[in-house]
This record gives sequence, C-alpha cells and structure tokens, in this order.
Amino acid sequence: MRAVYVETLIAAPMERVWRVTQDPGTHPRWDVRFSAIDPVPGTTPARFRYVTRVLPAVRIGGYGVHAGERTRPDGTRTSALRFGSDDPRSLIASGSGYWRYVPGPAGVRFLTGYTYAPRWGAWGRLADLAFRPVFGWATAWSFDRLRLWLEQDVPPERALGNAAREVALRALAVAGVGALVAWLDGAPAGALAALAASVVAVALPPHPHTPAARRCRRRPPDRLAARAPSLLEKL
Repeated sequence: MRAVYVETLIAAPMERVWRVTQDPGTHPRWDVRFSAIDPVPGTTPARFRYVTRVLPAVRIGGYGVHAGERTRPDGTRTSALRFGSDDPRSLIASGSGYWRYVPGPAGVRFLTGYTYAPRWGAWGRLADLAFRPVFGWATAWSFDRLRLWLEQDVPPERALGNAAREVALRALAVAGVGALVAWLDGAPAGALAALAASVVAVALPPHPHTPAARRCRRRPPDRLAARAPSLLEKL
C-alpha cells in the first residue's frame, strides 16, 4: 500500500523543532491525530502508549516502539518507530514510519513517511481507501499547525480556534448564497451566481494564522526523503 508522505519547511532552529516534536507531552498539542502520548517507564527500546479521540465518547488506544535515532554529518536527524493498536475498533493494525529533520538556509525541512496494515480483512482494505487520504490530510494539517506555532508564535489551541471559525464563516457564506437562490426562486442567473460564490468560499486561501494541509508537500522531492531509514530494520 502507498505510504503517506508529508513535508513542511519550518523557519526555526533545529533544536526547537526537535524538542517540540520529540516531547510526548507537547506532541499532542499540535498533532490532531493524538489526544495523549505516555511513555512506558523502563522499556528498552523506548515504548509509549497513545490515545486518539475519534468521537467525544470514543477513544482508541495504541502503542509505539522507538526504532532509534540517527544524526548525519550534515546535521540531518532521523527518528524512526513502529506503531500499532490491539484495539479491534482501530483500522490500523500495525505500521512503521520515520521523521526526518533536514537543516537548510531557510529553516528545517521537517518530513515524515509512514505506512500501516489495516485490519478487518477485505472490508478494512476497502475502508482504508477513504481513511488513508483523510489520515494523510490530518498529518499535513498538523504539520502546518506546528509551523505556525514555531514560526509565528500561534499556539496550537489558538490555531484550532482559527480553523473552526474559518470553516464556520465559509459554511455561512455558502448557506447565505443558497438562501439567496431560494429567494430568487431558482432563477438561472441566481443559480450561477450561487455556484460561483460557493466555489469562491471554498477555494479562498486560508488566513495566514489558520493551519492548512495544502501548504505542505505531499510527494517526496528526492530519494533521501522517500527512503525509510535502516533503523526500522532493527525491530
């Protein structure tokens, strides 16, 4: 199955990007895929448990195992892990991935590549056709949320509020146009105007302080970015 790839450029020091992304207490603040991450004390290699809130009253748990870290002579850092879930409600059975940090003159290229095996047999593979793109979108949205935090000091909680308000405003704009068309009794000119306004409302670029998945790269630009680290072969 096709791996998920996401990359962003963060104009911040390497040490800060590394610290905020590697700290299990800070990670859930910017990564919408996780509600909590708790290290398992005394484990070698280091293990952790995570929780994802799917609905207000539904939480799915999983685990992760650090496969290792590596720093190249050029300053590039890589962190690899394996993950999975024993919860039968989780579509993700097991998987592996990596985070790579590539320093450059404009900042740190922060990128990830990961893949996983779905459960539930043929039904799971079918469900994954819709789930995988959504999970990739959530990863990209979270990466841009992280970028806003480290570059522009927009806390993740405020960025989430910005996104919610923007979605509401766009929805209100589309609803308002729909009401106008109904008032015009479905006249062709009104319908065309409604269609144009709806397209504009959806296609307008997000506010600079609102996270957007579209700002992230979704295809690896080179072989290094696309290649999973050999660290994953140790587990």
